[in-house]
Amino acid sequence: MNAEPHSAWVTYRRLLSFARPYRGLLSLAVVAALIEAGVSGAFAKMMGYITNTTFVERDLDKVWILPAVIIGLFLVRGAAGYVTDMSMGRAARSIARDLRVKVLGKYLRMPGARFDSEPVPSMLVRLGSDSDQVAQAAVDAMKVMIQQALQAIAMLAVMLWTSWQVTISILILAPPLAWIMDKVAKRYRRISHRIQESGGHLLQAADQSLTGQQEVKIYGAQAEELKRYKALADTNLKLSMKVESTKGISTAVVQMMGAVGLSVLLLIAGYEAQAGRLNAGDFITLMLSMTAIIPALKQLTNVQNMVQRGVASAERLFSVLDAPDEIDTGRRHLERAQGLIEFRDVTARYPGQVRPALQDVSFIAKPGTVTAIVGRSGSGKSSLIKLIPRFYEPESGQILVDGHPLQEYALADLRRQIALVGQQVMLFDGSIAENVAYGEMQQVPPQALERAVEGANAMEFVRELPEGLQAPVGPKGGRLSGGQRQRLAIARAMLKDAPILILDEATAALDNESERLVQNALQKLMPDRTTLVIAHRLSTIEHADQVLVMDQGRIVEQGTHLELLARDGLYAHLHRMQFREGEGE
Repeated sequence: MNAEPHSAWVTYRRLLSFARPYRGLLSLAVVAALIEAGVSGAFAKMMGYITNTTFVERDLDKVWILPAVIIGLFLVRGAAGYVTDMSMGRAARSIARDLRVKVLGKYLRMPGARFDSEPVPSMLVRLGSDSDQVAQAAVDAMKVMIQQALQAIAMLAVMLWTSWQVTISILILAPPLAWIMDKVAKRYRRISHRIQESGGHLLQAADQSLTGQQEVKIYGAQAEELKRYKALADTNLKLSMKVESTKGISTAVVQMMGAVGLSVLLLIAGYEAQAGRLNAGDFITLMLSMTAIIPALKQLTNVQNMVQRGVASAERLFSVLDAPDEIDTGRRHLERAQGLIEFRDVTARYPGQVRPALQDVSFIAKPGTVTAIVGRSGSGKSSLIKLIPRFYEPESGQILVDGHPLQEYALADLRRQIALVGQQVMLFDGSIAENVAYGEMQQVPPQALERAVEGANAMEFVRELPEGLQAPVGPKGGRLSGGQRQRLAIARAMLKDAPILILDEATAALDNESERLVQNALQKLMPDRTTLVIAHRLSTIEHADQVLVMDQGRIVEQGTHLELLARDGLYAHLHRMQFREGEGE
């Protein structure tokens, strides 16, 4: 029964560790909050003095001084409040930034299987709203708690100073108030996890609908997509209303208890006044202090929502930060590989899948040769090439480069040997030059960059752009055509000049003219390196040194183009099918 509060406290304590770099700011904020609370208490006490002086003693000499003192007090209080807000705000936003950077860095170090199990929109929720909620829990909520708790303590001290008998009588309301706040905290915590998950599902559904808007429109699925999104939005609304309901009820109860407290104060103060132990000024001080404590308690109750949602978000972020990185225990240094690749009885399986993606795959790709990989959709072609940069780990068997298992090499060294050109080219929001000279190639000489762009047949369209190589490509390369993006990907691979080249259906989505230009660029890129080609058009791999024919995760045929045609097996069947399609066209 106590595991949940214990877990929440452990999470919150870990969350506060992210505030350590900002201890100076937080200390300044606490000092300013102390000043703010002290001034509030001084004002409440002063109002009793003003009441007695002005309305009981009628001392007109002091009437002109007191307003100036009040203005001075509120100037100090305002300045202290500003310092508290700015210091706490800077710390909170800094913690959110730190968490975002840490979580994104962690995602980039995770194995490929993580990206199969968690959709990118869910990752974006963690980087976005979860990080903000965490900042609120770590600092924004702390600011409210410190300010309002100090306010309540200062006012309680004033009340005790003024009349300890009245104050102690009212404090009997504290235990039931604490019980209510504990119940509210537990309910917020239960709902907060579900709200965050619901937000992730909402974002995922919207991402699918908007990304696939052409398919949605052409198949008349707008109503169905809206229905699905509305159902998720309704679930999110119900959860949010549970939070609002809890907050509203708890606020009403706190206010009712405050009203009871004021009533008790009035009764006991009247008795104390009759006994001659309380004057008019003391009564005003007690009333002001009590009315200042009630909103402070109300805000302390409401802050539970912020804290509990923040703790729930923190647990989601910490689950990412605590997940294992890609395995990178290799210590063998690799400056430049010869490019000899060998698969020995490799079996690979995606998490949660019963049937292996690859089973008992063995072959050798020698340096300076082209190995083509063909087969029906789902036969394991892409799974095979993803194992070479270790995006995924095999279940059994070995993959060797230059005679050594991949795991013996440091990941960075291994991936430095590989250039990849896929069907879906990823360009980043920046200039053409930044996308070609990407990552570790940022410092290459301009001449090398231009040679790579020229070699990829991309310079012809680059020259037509007003900014040339500095022209922006837009998010995901949206300002360029598919063929232009593909040629920039080839230019990137040319500039890297890696000894191993992987081409994953690099011309599948191109028109004839773009394919001709891309194929011409690939012919310049492929010599003198180990090339593995996945191609949907068998005519593009007729000159490969060897062809691997895959079916249901296995290599079922292996040989040259002519040898495989002569065997009249699966490859010959696939070739005839494409030939007929070509004749039809």
